Amino acid sequence: MSTDWKTRTKLVHEGVRRSQFNEMSEAIFLTQGFVYDSAEQAEARFINSDPNEFIYARYGNPTTRTFEERVAALEGTEDAFACASGMAAVNGVLTSLLKAGDHIVAARALFGSCIYLMSDVLGRYGVKVTYVDGTDLNAWREAVTEETKLVFFESVSNPTLEVIDIRAVAEIAHAKGALVVVDNVFATPVFSDAVAQGADIVVYSTTKHIDGQGRALGGIICSTSEIIRGKIEPYMKHAGAAMSPHTAWLMIGGLVTLDLRCRAMADSALAIARALENHPNVERLIYPGLESHAQHALSMEQMNGSGGTLIAIDVKGGKDAAFKVLNALTIAKISNNLGDAKSIATHPATTTHQRLPEDQKALLGITPGLLRISIGLEDKDDLIADFKAALDAL
Repeated sequence: MSTDWKTRTKLVHEGVRRSQFNEMSEAIFLTQGFVYDSAEQAEARFINSDPNEFIYARYGNPTTRTFEERVAALEGTEDAFACASGMAAVNGVLTSLLKAGDHIVAARALFGSCIYLMSDVLGRYGVKVTYVDGTDLNAWREAVTEETKLVFFESVSNPTLEVIDIRAVAEIAHAKGALVVVDNVFATPVFSDAVAQGADIVVYSTTKHIDGQGRALGGIICSTSEIIRGKIEPYMKHAGAAMSPHTAWLMIGGLVTLDLRCRAMADSALAIARALENHPNVERLIYPGLESHAQHALSMEQMNGSGGTLIAIDVKGGKDAAFKVLNALTIAKISNNLGDAKSIATHPATTTHQRLPEDQKALLGITPGLLRISIGLEDKDDLIADFKAALDAL
């Protein structure tokens, strides 16, 4: 395929492999195994383990491979491995690259499952974790040592939308020989150039923007062929966390409209953030696309002029007021997903981050009144009216 293609062309045409019937739409291969022409061919395939020659669906599949190649082309990496979920992708990276005694440095503002995986699971097996304020470069410099195996952070944090300087953190990590792993879900592959900015490994929950319609769970790991095939694949294919062919087929369909959806959602997010920023019942509104955001300039540079598709609103009056706003919404739905075509409102303190201790929530800015809003594809004026009416009701 052409490396000169623009994003939207890649999202439609990269990685296509057609059967003998030369179908127009990508085929879905619902098979768990594959037939060999001879015993010698079966032996050779198991020895060579070529990702484009298939053995078993847990190891690889033509539909899944199409999805992997398309995302790798979009992300600018040599290869990718599709996983059963976003957390399967995170677990796959950390478990395949770390061993007892290794040290990792992570931003403290992380999804709760990531904190559990690093502190509880990996910690149980002797991996040492240091958490830092992801926006404080001096904190990274102090924490990353020659013993550090990798650093891990969300390029835009969940749910308070801190933007971490990928290039600067990568320089700090690489100077000590550490790999840089970036969870890039909030930034999306449309707005982010994480690999060009220094990330060695990029992970996505494809459940979010890539699917974009709330249909299936999925994840993907993007990196060099050496890391994907030499480190990630041997672990993932034996651990059983590979993406199913049917899910991969759904995700391929999501990729086709990814650029169009993300740009429309981000345009609406900016308009909604501007409309609600000074509402009398809003304590603070967080959106990287607003000049009031602490990392606005970095966001504009790092995310190609976009603030992304999510906003966070801290409602005056705490949890009771936040719940009243949620219950008054008529268009946005109360759920805990994001990146969907439908706008979604979430109360992190009682859902996605409810397991965090209260002092940690306070440290991260996850207040009782905080709402995370994932902007969908509805008309922005309808959404503005919906949120204003809900806030006015207070």
